[in-house]
Amino acid sequence: MLTQEQCDFYNKNGYIGVEAVLTAEEVSDLQRVTDEFVEKSREVTEHTDIFDLEPGHTAANPRVRRIKSPALYHTVYDQTLRHPKILDIVEQLIGSGVRYNGHKLNMKYPEFGSPVEWHQDWAFYPHTNDNLLAVGIVIDDMTVENGALMIIPGSHKGPTLDHHQDGAFIGAVTDPDFTPEGAVPIELKAGGITIHHVRALHGSAPNTSDKPRRLLLFQYCAVDAWPLKGIPDWDTFNDFIIRGEPTNQPRMVTAPVRMPEPYAELKGSIYEVQTLLDNPLYAKG
Repeated sequence: MLTQEQCDFYNKNGYIGVEAVLTAEEVSDLQRVTDEFVEKSREVTEHTDIFDLEPGHTAANPRVRRIKSPALYHTVYDQTLRHPKILDIVEQLIGSGVRYNGHKLNMKYPEFGSPVEWHQDWAFYPHTNDNLLAVGIVIDDMTVENGALMIIPGSHKGPTLDHHQDGAFIGAVTDPDFTPEGAVPIELKAGGITIHHVRALHGSAPNTSDKPRRLLLFQYCAVDAWPLKGIPDWDTFNDFIIRGEPTNQPRMVTAPVRMPEPYAELKGSIYEVQTLLDNPLYAKG
């Protein structure tokens, strides 16, 4: 559980890092299972429903930059998604009643590892209220050198910046006046967790170290937060509730929204759509 001081820090800054949430055994299980998935990726040569591949991926030298929806494919990931210690912390920050609305495992290989350009998760999936956050399970020690998650403190209380270029949504901030001034890294040991608010501006640089950086990301929201783009159907929507009961009364709050439409013609993960960005900050250093 978080202390009141930690909760206050999150509410003020829009993020927090928490050490030692998972045990050494739980971390070891995640590392082992992730290694097994990477081994399996040797069998594929292009993106699949499970693997998002780095440029240069080969059977001899596998490079996976994302495992998509990992909790669907292994119980270790699913158990972590539903980990009581994690859910207790989430409920402290968004209240009782939790739905998950996404999960992925982002990986940065030593001396490579694709960057993720600056963006707000809220730009991808605005809801009726902004009681949403992402939890990152740190599978390897996370440092500035290996591409730690970077956050701009307090940005969750600011505007929703434009993520469109030439009229199409490309999943990265395109405001010409934007600079990541004041950004801070979240550096943690394996077993810690990052938490960031859905409106917080964040990104991550390439991995320049000789160590991997793997971050298992779970997106959680309040049960009464409904996606503005609609739901698949009532039963499927409620299948994603992991604490609390369904409600057909979405809570509405005033929050700055830009809908992620129209989407760029290049579909796929954030990595692919961000390649369209004319002025990538990380490419410019």
